[in-house]
Amino acid sequence: MRTVLLVGVGAGDPEHVTVQAIKALNRADVVFVAEKRAETDELVRLRHEILERYVEGSPRTVALPDPARDRSSPAYREAVEEWRAKRAEVWEKAIAGELRDDGCGAFLVWGDPAIYDSTLAVIDQVLARGNLEFAHEVIPGISSPQALAARQRIAFNRVGGAVQITTGRRLSAGWPEGADDVVVMLDSDCAFTRFAGDEVDIYWGAYLGTEDEILRSGRVGEVAEEIRKLRSEARERKGWVMDTYLLRRSPRS
Repeated sequence: MRTVLLVGVGAGDPEHVTVQAIKALNRADVVFVAEKRAETDELVRLRHEILERYVEGSPRTVALPDPARDRSSPAYREAVEEWRAKRAEVWEKAIAGELRDDGCGAFLVWGDPAIYDSTLAVIDQVLARGNLEFAHEVIPGISSPQALAARQRIAFNRVGGAVQITTGRRLSAGWPEGADDVVVMLDSDCAFTRFAGDEVDIYWGAYLGTEDEILRSGRVGEVAEEIRKLRSEARERKGWVMDTYLLRRSPRS
């Protein structure tokens, strides 16, 4: 039976790649690489750098054109599901066409496949379509929240506290109920600014683990505009930005 490996390769630093991930990649006959818009060619290059550094020999790589996602639709969930369905069609054809019946293929996943990533969901859709059978394995990686915590020298949680991982879209509706600290990923609208008048600290990082890494921290009201400006300038310069931050409320008296 075919085997598909979903390999977490860290937040951007090639040295984030674990020994387990290296062993998995060396099992692969084919590595599938999703190619998005031209501005993100750097991410493809970093994937190839990881393969050159850690994989013995030269595994065959197969480029997968990534379907465009409708970002203008107000129906966010429906737009994401439609995009995943299109991805599943492309990936099913590639796995069927590029892997022999007993072959092993791998997808390199930024960060960890279980955190803010669609690769697992798309693979589940491919299997649910019922046209193709294969086994699949997940190899964990260092996620951007982990990289952020390490670079900012903080822990996610405080004694007895609850941490929630959420999105900027949901944070814009207010602080998550029951959460003491909040980790937010890919917040294009800088929803943290709504807490500029509160006793809330932010630990922010962009391009974590890469040579372009940017870090800032402080009381939201004091650093929010600087972070917004840095994020905008970085996106303009590179054409894309990946950022993560932790919001921490001051202890209640």
